[in-house]
Amino acid sequence: MITNFAQVEKKIFEYPMLRIAVAAGNDSETLYAVTEARDKHIAESVVVGDEEKIHQIAEQEKLDLRGIEIHHEADPVKASLAAVKLVHDGYAQIFMKGYIHSDDFLRAVLDKEIGLRTENLLSHIFILEATHLGRLLFITDGAMNIAPTLEQKAQIISNAVALAQLFEIDAPKVAVLSAVEVVTPKIVSTMDAAALAKMSDRNQFSGGIVDGPLALDNAINPAAAKYKKIGGPVAGQADILLVPDIVSGNALAKTFAHITGGTAAGVIFGAKVPVILPSRADSKASKFAGIMCAVYAAGANMKKRVKIGKVHF
Repeated sequence: MITNFAQVEKKIFEYPMLRIAVAAGNDSETLYAVTEARDKHIAESVVVGDEEKIHQIAEQEKLDLRGIEIHHEADPVKASLAAVKLVHDGYAQIFMKGYIHSDDFLRAVLDKEIGLRTENLLSHIFILEATHLGRLLFITDGAMNIAPTLEQKAQIISNAVALAQLFEIDAPKVAVLSAVEVVTPKIVSTMDAAALAKMSDRNQFSGGIVDGPLALDNAINPAAAKYKKIGGPVAGQADILLVPDIVSGNALAKTFAHITGGTAAGVIFGAKVPVILPSRADSKASKFAGIMCAVYAAGANMKKRVKIGKVHF
């Protein structure tokens, strides 16, 4: 079981070197991240963006761009399409967002001709280095699916379980979050949580243990779960937090990063290859963590062949 990003970094070297295609890499944090990945022999990178800006930033920040391939395209949307085509054509194995709006970046991911979509629902997963818990914590979906239906939530769970298994969590524990831990018709998310928990009881998921509704405290804190007399294998021990909607997931992950100072990586799972989707305002540490997690997941999947489980309806 991988519990921190340092372990991820060590395990990357068990797998072949991969290449990242960066869309609109015109910001210092992204360039810091790709140059660090180069220096640590974690990944090669090809950056598509405004070449003049890229060199200006490198000069200002004293960044050495040797070994970083640069393709000029000043328009961010066109840069994103050019970068995703490099992945589609097999020149790169990972796609990364630079200084571009998420919706424009995701249009490239979902492009019908050169995009990375599969038969799976694509979903975003924040990976938090929760040192106070002694483990990685996966939050989904806080950046892609806005208000998922019950069926979509089930598929999002399957994506997150498959990713967690790549991180050596054999039977990931999934907490379906709401504001309360009891089922009440007035809060739709508790109804969905109860349905997903029963689906888990009936073996409708491939891998993972799902329970809910659970509030955040009793999902990750054993003392809170014990105080509220909530039992089961997930309460207080969750590896994955399924949030009700994009707003709560985004706020939860960014609270971790910007209030507590924790490091979080952001990836999209369910596509043909791992996709790194940080916030434009993320720190260089978070963007580098995203690179590490995506490179590790891609390498581990080549060896382990973990498949996203089918949800049985």
